[in-house]
Amino acid sequence: MIKKILAFCSILLAFQSMLLAQNGNVKPLTIGEIRTIKSKILNEERRLNIYLPQNFDKTKTYPIIYLLDGSMNEDFIHVTGLVQFFNQMYSMPETIVVGIANIDRKRDFTFHTDLKDLQKDYPTTGHSDKFINFLEKELKPYIESQFKTTDTYLFGQSLGGLLATEILLKESEMFDNYFIISPSLWWDDESLLKQANQLLTKIPDTKKFIYVSVGKGEHPVMIKDAENLFDILKKSNKKNWTVEYKMMETDNHATILHRSLYEGLVKLFPYQEPKN
Repeated sequence: MIKKILAFCSILLAFQSMLLAQNGNVKPLTIGEIRTIKSKILNEERRLNIYLPQNFDKTKTYPIIYLLDGSMNEDFIHVTGLVQFFNQMYSMPETIVVGIANIDRKRDFTFHTDLKDLQKDYPTTGHSDKFINFLEKELKPYIESQFKTTDTYLFGQSLGGLLATEILLKESEMFDNYFIISPSLWWDDESLLKQANQLLTKIPDTKKFIYVSVGKGEHPVMIKDAENLFDILKKSNKKNWTVEYKMMETDNHATILHRSLYEGLVKLFPYQEPKN
């Protein structure tokens, strides 16, 4: 019996040694950091998924992309891959991506509505004013205290595109570049779109790049609203604004984001010969 026990122990030790040897070749794959900040405005903690360039140097300055729907199981990973690719193969500089993880996007990305059907379908709705306040007074100052920053970008799709449009029209100086993909401008009976011309008269004519896109396979209202937004922005007589529009011929609301961001980034950062 003792011999059997000793033999079993030897086998167990050998197995453990094999596992340790294998694990010695395993290392974490890290593309950035996860941070949590306490928001007094929102009265909650918010998670940030932050992509850092491979050669990140805290003494250097970087453009910053603020990514709505930036949870790990949403758009953070594929967007950071796109940014890395554009830095490698196109003329995009090394860029930090701040993915803002969601808690309740219907609450954060929509403004107040009196429409009863929307209040019923979206019971937590109507608090984009607080979320914009959080971005302006808490998140951006925090990021700028942690990293040396240059140009800023806001990426938003669907309800995130609605929020990006609201920020552009009401607090345009918050960001330098806006990527507005399939914006849900149908919200509140298109009230934001109806106010757009009036709001634009109050906006300073500072340098901006604005990219609007929609998929041909989307709802006709989504297509119409995106086209109307583009027309309004183009006719706003902002001499320092570059406004681009892209109809994604083969995409619908579910598939549009990645390819559309690619097309928008190509307009800003054309192809260049490989560095090596």
